[in-house]
Amino acid sequence: MSPILSPYSASISELKRNPSQLIERAGGEVVAILNHNKPTAYLIPAEAYEWISNLIEDQELRAIIEEREAERASAKEVTLDEL
Repeated sequence: MSPILSPYSASISELKRNPSQLIERAGGEVVAILNHNKPTAYLIPAEAYEWISNLIEDQELRAIIEEREAERASAKEVTLDEL
């Protein structure tokens, strides 16, 4: 069985019935949405989603930087006049 990674949980039926109340009741915390008592989705506050998105973007940029730093060793230096 999958662990529920949230202090709050609700069924899909509860979510359909009154999503605003569910969000308010969670008080800014993540809510696990359950289907047959198994987590199928997580409802997260907008601020948390933005933070996660920024973190992923930072990781992608870090990978690009590391890749380009590795390419530096095989790069040939030229002056602007040589271009």
